[in-house]
Amino acid sequence: MSALPATPSTQVSNPGPSALASTSSLRKERGAIAAQACDTCRSRKQRCDEQRPKCGTCQKFKLDCNYREPQPTKKDKTLIEILERIKGLESKIDELSLHTSFPTTAPFAALQTPAFTPATSLGITPGIHGPPINTSFPEPSSATSGAEDHYQYVSSVHQMLAWPAIQQLLATVQPKVPSLDLSLIERDVPLPPLNDPGHIVKPLPTNTASTATPSMNIHGQAQASGSIQVSSLNWDTMQRLSKAYFDSFNLLFPILDRQYFMSDTLPSLFNGRLGQEISSTIAFLVFALGEVALAGAEGRPIHVHPHNGRPSGIKGGSKDEPPGLELFNEARKRMGFNLTECSLENVQIFALASLYYGSCFHFMDFWRMNTSASLACQALITSNPGELSSARADLIRRAFWHCSVMETCLNLELGFPHTGLEKMESLVGLPDFSGPFCEDDYVANQESHYQEHSASQIVLRRILVEFHGVLSQNPSTPSSLGSGPSPFSTSATSSKLDRMTIHHLALQLEQWRGMLPPHLKWEEDSPGAFPSAIQGTYGNTMSSILAPPTTTPLSPTMATSQHQPSRPRPTSTLMFTTDLDAAPARYPYALDIHVALLRSRYYHTKYLLHRPFIYKALHFPDAMTHDDAAGAAECLKATLKWPIAMSPTCTKKRLLPCHFFFCPNFLGILILLHLSTTVPILRSIRSTLCGDRFEMDARETVGVYTDWMRDLKNVDGMSRWQWEVVKAIYGLEE
Repeated sequence: MSALPATPSTQVSNPGPSALASTSSLRKERGAIAAQACDTCRSRKQRCDEQRPKCGTCQKFKLDCNYREPQPTKKDKTLIEILERIKGLESKIDELSLHTSFPTTAPFAALQTPAFTPATSLGITPGIHGPPINTSFPEPSSATSGAEDHYQYVSSVHQMLAWPAIQQLLATVQPKVPSLDLSLIERDVPLPPLNDPGHIVKPLPTNTASTATPSMNIHGQAQASGSIQVSSLNWDTMQRLSKAYFDSFNLLFPILDRQYFMSDTLPSLFNGRLGQEISSTIAFLVFALGEVALAGAEGRPIHVHPHNGRPSGIKGGSKDEPPGLELFNEARKRMGFNLTECSLENVQIFALASLYYGSCFHFMDFWRMNTSASLACQALITSNPGELSSARADLIRRAFWHCSVMETCLNLELGFPHTGLEKMESLVGLPDFSGPFCEDDYVANQESHYQEHSASQIVLRRILVEFHGVLSQNPSTPSSLGSGPSPFSTSATSSKLDRMTIHHLALQLEQWRGMLPPHLKWEEDSPGAFPSAIQGTYGNTMSSILAPPTTTPLSPTMATSQHQPSRPRPTSTLMFTTDLDAAPARYPYALDIHVALLRSRYYHTKYLLHRPFIYKALHFPDAMTHDDAAGAAECLKATLKWPIAMSPTCTKKRLLPCHFFFCPNFLGILILLHLSTTVPILRSIRSTLCGDRFEMDARETVGVYTDWMRDLKNVDGMSRWQWEVVKAIYGLEE
C-alpha cells in the first residue's frame, strides 16, 4: 500500500475548478458552514477542527465544547417551509369525506364514435387484427342512474391486468407469449415471473478472481483488467471511489455523513488497515457503489441492441459480474460480524447493500436488504430512543425515510409486506438536513438542490400513501400505509368512490406542485423541460454545469487541474429528450436523476389517481359523463414521457433505483395507450380532450418505454416477461 499523504486525517477531497466556478457568486450563503466552529474556538478567534463531541482545542485544555446550531440560509428556510406544509396537506386529506355526493352530469355520448382506428396510428404495427375490443361488458341496470359510479382503484399493474377488458386483450396475444398464464393474474397474485423458477436470478458470484470484464478505472477511463482489486486500494483510490459515491448515490439517498466519513473514517481505516469492524463494512460498500457510479455513468455498455444498434443504458461489468463486485464481496464477508448491532451503522450497511443489489437488477435481494434495514431502524429506535435527540438524529431520520420510501414502492406495486416501519413515522419526524456539512456537500447542494429534492419526495410519498388509503375505501391513519389493503388483496368496484373524492385528491396533488421551490418547478405539460427557475433566474448556473459529453466526468475531482473556459449557455430548452440516439447531456451531482425521479413519481401519482376513470370507460362506457371523460383524459396525459425513461437518465440505469417499480408501470401504460387506439370511447377521449400534441407525445412515449424494456429484458426476468407481452401487442421485433 502506498505511503500516506502528510495530513490524511484532515485531507478531504476538494471539488474541481469547474464545480466551484459556478458557486463563486453564492458565497454569501456560507453562514451555515462557518457557524460550525465551537464556542471556545469562536471566542478565541482560532480555527476549529470541528471534531465531535469535543474539538482538539477543548480536548487539549479540558474545556466544555459546545456547538451552535447553524442559522438557516434562505435556501434552508425554503426547505423548512416545505416540511412544515406537509401537515397542512395531510390534515386536508384526513378531513376529506368519502361520502360526498356528486351531481350526475350528462352522459358522454356526444364524444363516443363507432369508428375504429387500429394501433398503427402510433406508427407501430399491432399484434391484434380484426374488430375492435368488445366493450359491452355486463353492468347493473343503475349504470346511468347515478346510484353507482363504477370506478375501481388498484395500486399495482398486476391487479390492473385482471380487468376484464385487459384480460380479453391478453387472451388474444396469449398464443404469442407462452409464459402468459392468465389464471395467475385472475387469482390476484404477483406478476408471473415472480412465481416462475425459470426467471430466478442467479446469486452474485463470490469468487471474482478470474473476471476480465472491461470496467472503469479510478480516472473514469475504460480498462480491460476487470474491477478494482482490493490489493489496489491505495489512498488515492479510496478517495476517488468515495468521492464518486458521495457525488451520486449519497445525494440521491443521503444516509451517510460525508464529512465524518472522509475526514475521520477513511484516514483511520487507512492507518489501521481494513479489518472486520462495521466501519470497514461501510467503507467497502461505499467503494463498491463508487465503482458502480463511475462505471454506470461512463463505462462500456454491456451489450448493443441488434435491432437498432443502440448501446445499452446498462454500463460497466456484465450481467453476472457487475462493477464493484470484488469490493462488495469484501463487505459481504464482514456483514456477518455486524448483523445484530442496534446502531445507525447497522441500518446503513443494509441500506447500502440494497442499493448495490438494485444496481445489479437483483430486486429480490434488494427487497431483502431493504427489509433488514427497516427492521434495524426499528431496533435502533426501540432500544435507544435517545438517539432521536442526539447529534446524529437527522441522519437517523434520513435513513428512516429512505427505507420508508423504498418499502412503499415495494408494497404498492408488488404487494410485499410491511415491516411496521410506518408505525414510527410520527415518533421519528421529518429530516431537516441540519448538522455539519463539508465544502463538497455545500457545492453539491448548490448545484443539485438534493436536500429539497429529498424533502419534496418524502412529502410526495406521504401524499401517495394517503391517496392509497382514501381510494381503497380503507383510509389509514395519517401517513400510515400499514392499515391499508395490500395489492395482493382483491379489489372490487366500490360505490363509495366518486368523482368528487378524486377531484379533491387531485387538488391536493396540485397543491404539492405549487409549493415546490422555483428551482424544482416545471411546466405540467412539458415533463422534459428544464426547471422553471433555471430557464430564467438561474440560467447561468445551469450553463455552468452542462458540459460536452466527451469531456465532463461524473465527479468534479476527475476534471483536469487546468482552468476550464466558460461554456456557452445551452440552446436547447429540454433537460430530457426522447431522442435516444443523440449524445446524452451530462449533469454532475446526479442532477438529472434527482429531477427525473421527482417528476416521474409525480406523474405516477397522478396516473394512479385518475386510473379509475379508465376502468369505467372500458367497462361501463354508457355511464360515462363528461367529467368522467375529462378524468380519463388526465390519466392518459399523465402516462406520457416520464423523464426516468428519457435521455440522459436512461443511459445510466445502474444508478437508478426501483427498476421493479417503473418497469411494470411502463407495461400498464403501454397497454392503456394501445387500448386508447382500439376502444371507441377511449379513442374519442384521446382525440378530443387530450390536446393537439398528444398523438406525437404518445408515439414518443411508446418508443422510449419499449426501448427501456428491450434494454432490461436480458438482465431481469420480470422485464423479460413484460417485454414479451408488449412485443406481442405492438408487433415489435426482438
